[in-house]
Amino acid sequence: MAFGGRYVSPPIRSTPHPLSIPSTTVSLSLPKNPNFASSFRLIRRRNSSSFRVSSSDTLVAGSSEVVSKKDEVSGDLKSWMHKNGLPPCKVVLKEKPSHDDKHRPIHYVAASEDLQAGDVAFSVPNSLVVTLERVLGNETIAELLTTNKLSELACLALYLMYEKKQGKKSFWYPYIRELDRQRGRGQLAVESPLLWSEAELAYLTGSPTKAEVLERADGIKREYNELDTVWFMAGSLFQQYPYDIPTEAFSFEIFKQAFVAVQSCVVHLQKVSLARRFALVPLGPPLLAYSSNCKAMLTAADGAVQLVVDRPYKAGESIVVWCGPQPNSKLLINYGFVDEDNSYDRLVVEAALNTEDPQYQDKRMVAQRNGKLSVQVFHVYAGREKEAVADMLPYLRLGYVSDTSEMQSVISSLGPVCPVSSCMERAVLDQLADYFTRRLAGYPTTLSEDESLLADSNLKPKKRVATQLVRLEKKMLHACLQATADLINQLPDHTVSPCPAPYAPLLK
Repeated sequence: MAFGGRYVSPPIRSTPHPLSIPSTTVSLSLPKNPNFASSFRLIRRRNSSSFRVSSSDTLVAGSSEVVSKKDEVSGDLKSWMHKNGLPPCKVVLKEKPSHDDKHRPIHYVAASEDLQAGDVAFSVPNSLVVTLERVLGNETIAELLTTNKLSELACLALYLMYEKKQGKKSFWYPYIRELDRQRGRGQLAVESPLLWSEAELAYLTGSPTKAEVLERADGIKREYNELDTVWFMAGSLFQQYPYDIPTEAFSFEIFKQAFVAVQSCVVHLQKVSLARRFALVPLGPPLLAYSSNCKAMLTAADGAVQLVVDRPYKAGESIVVWCGPQPNSKLLINYGFVDEDNSYDRLVVEAALNTEDPQYQDKRMVAQRNGKLSVQVFHVYAGREKEAVADMLPYLRLGYVSDTSEMQSVISSLGPVCPVSSCMERAVLDQLADYFTRRLAGYPTTLSEDESLLADSNLKPKKRVATQLVRLEKKMLHACLQATADLINQLPDHTVSPCPAPYAPLLK
């Protein structure tokens, strides 16, 4: 994982301060005159040819890492932080082996002494925290940027890419070098699937996560294409960087790696201004491990970002923080791991009323009256599959109503009550059972085959984490299918054939 080219050392500032830009009204659109952009590129190119970094010099996800012992000691992250304002804290940096023998061990934050719940593990001053407000030096401009076509993550990634090109002259050199060392992995598993090869993405076949990865990658590409907007808009910010405009200085692959690295370690602060809500905190993730059943969070307090632990720790134990209420699909995409005990894990079932149904508008009105939409997303949470199936049934029954008088009865009722005949209920349950069966058939392996794969200690890390994900998805689908089968078995008459349903709801 890398942010850009190898470290070079052009003359640049060596002390941190907010980067200022003129406090004037700024248009978010690029100049209409096509010659302006090309002329600007030409001027930049003439002034920056000596600072160009070739593609062969860039550190990419699959490259080797060579760092001298002297550089390792002098660039120690925690020593650098103490030198620049980090007060005494109760953590140390330790290391553990990487999944890949070709890469150096990765660091993690551990307790330096025994801790009790409620102890402040560390408090990082704002001067050592990277936010959009700090990067752009003007909160109004920061807000304008984040409401246009660029996300906070893209702006932060671009800033660190330019900072990395300054090498050791950059104030952030020790922090950026630590992020490179982590390679966008976090503590618990592998690189985000956003950096996987096509063959590796095939591990996710059958899972909706694969489509999410491809959609996220497309979004990153769109942001890359908008990077030059920041260059032209915040000219004073980039005057200190004697390089080409973003899309000429950095390839899309380099930007994607930087984006994924920022994504894996950014902290979402609460109760702060828009321009400070996304923060990069040294000693925060990816040096901290994430957990879905932890309540400790990095919080803004008194000019700093601090961590108050939620449980006791023995000296030397790895410290964890809450990753938020995210399903395993998001944990894998954002941080490269899957949590087997994630109570927030869920699948999505999308149901839609049939728009060709002559009674579609009436059904849509009834659905909205009962808090549902014409295209409704149902969440199936791990361990609560029966409740999820029960929640879907009234909506699906509404879609099966075909008689006009029955529909009028539904409209006049005060709740989600539909007349349910045995044949209708059988049709609804059969559709659900067929849906869950088809989703399970979309995976190339069975649940038992996944169990066998995970028992193999030599299974490749990416294959392992992908198998963990699809296994948990299949367990939820099997539980839904079983809950549906139990309801079918409870029907009073099993000889009744399902009612024909020309306008049955659509499930996907």
